[in-house]
Amino acid sequence: MNLDTSPDAQLEPQRQTSLGTVAARNLATTSKSAPQMQEITSRWLLRMLPWVETKGGTYRVNRRLSYTVGDGRIEFVQDGADVRVIPRELGELALLRGFEDVEVLTAIAGRCAQRDFRAGEVLVERGAPAEQIHLIAHGRIRQTSVGRYGDEIAVAVLADGELFGENALLDPDAQWDHTATAETAGTLLTLSRADFAAVLSAAPHLQAHIRQFSSLPQQRQNRHGEAEIAMSAGHTGEAELPGAFVDYEVNPREYELSIAQTVLRIHTRVADLYNGPMNQTEEQLRLTIEALRERQEHELVNNREFGLLHNAAFKQRIQPHSGPPTPDDLDELLCRRRSTKFFLAHPRTIAAIGRELNARGLYPDHVDVGGQQVPAWRGVPILPCNKIPISKENTSSILAMRTGEENQGVIGLRQTGLPEEYEPGLSVRFMGIDDRAIISYLVTTYYSAAILVPDALGVLENVQIARRHD
Repeated sequence: MNLDTSPDAQLEPQRQTSLGTVAARNLATTSKSAPQMQEITSRWLLRMLPWVETKGGTYRVNRRLSYTVGDGRIEFVQDGADVRVIPRELGELALLRGFEDVEVLTAIAGRCAQRDFRAGEVLVERGAPAEQIHLIAHGRIRQTSVGRYGDEIAVAVLADGELFGENALLDPDAQWDHTATAETAGTLLTLSRADFAAVLSAAPHLQAHIRQFSSLPQQRQNRHGEAEIAMSAGHTGEAELPGAFVDYEVNPREYELSIAQTVLRIHTRVADLYNGPMNQTEEQLRLTIEALRERQEHELVNNREFGLLHNAAFKQRIQPHSGPPTPDDLDELLCRRRSTKFFLAHPRTIAAIGRELNARGLYPDHVDVGGQQVPAWRGVPILPCNKIPISKENTSSILAMRTGEENQGVIGLRQTGLPEEYEPGLSVRFMGIDDRAIISYLVTTYYSAAILVPDALGVLENVQIARRHD
């Protein structure tokens, strides 16, 4: 046997004896997927909200007349280390709600004194005279009191934009009914009764406003601040029964449908020649609608006009007791409303909930929602929503809501029967072909959300979701 072992023979490439795969693919029909898209999420909020038909593009929420005023939050401006309250934001105080004299409000704001505090500092003592109101610019403050049996009990946890001690401005005999202790370092502004009285004495319009405010508590109210319906119970004989009627808000809130839209453009050459085996127009439209629905859910959560995070009632916003989302925090969120339908949280927040449960030896239940097993707490499903923002400090929010018109809950708003409707509340309208042979389609969806009564939606704010370093 004669084998050529010379170096030249070893370097000579091997001859191809059959058709290669690269050339063969030119004659083959490949198997392919539809276009994929990472932006698509489960969009649980869109799936779980009951959608109410909104003819005329506007939905009016009629409520019983309420005398509750000024329970909002205050915003501040920061100039280096100096913090100032925005004068108009003082209208969030109950006794200044509706007062619009900017000059007087500016004078009040100018008398607010800045106070920086450190973690662990006691800001006010229970039983001490209350002589000023405290506006929290930044930080967390825990309020505690003494229970019936002498033990210390938690009253509330306050954070940025909240306040305490408002009754001190008008009541010379006011006393602190709690102890306020700083959990973190922060800044607050204080306004003393004496400084407020100095401005009040020189402002006749403010004096008239305060007199009008002082008359409001004389109106009979229920614990929600609504006008009370007079009635009698437990009487005997022919007692004279009180007359009653249900008063309504004079200026109820109206929600107008918002809009999200885009123009989808496709070249006629693509639509004509490259439609097999998949229709290019349909695939382009499918992905465009997916992106539009993602934006719709984002707006339902974050829009300042109607988004759930910005429109939750301030009395329905609570702070975690220790930072991470503990079972106690979830229970407190649950107890503030009846018939909670679901929690909504960022996936990282759900992971933080799991860590806290595991640390306590607890394991969440799982319930079936639309054929999927999801974690639950007290039987209420915890659903993911990556549209809920996470701050740079690794904090986020957890929403809990009751849904449906019949339950006085949270509802989604839309209008169906649109011209050239493609999906409920979404239309795809042909706009023509331009001189560059580009086909255009206008893709539009109309939507909004409404909170029928304040306790339909609650928010656990400033939840710490970062993993703690052990």
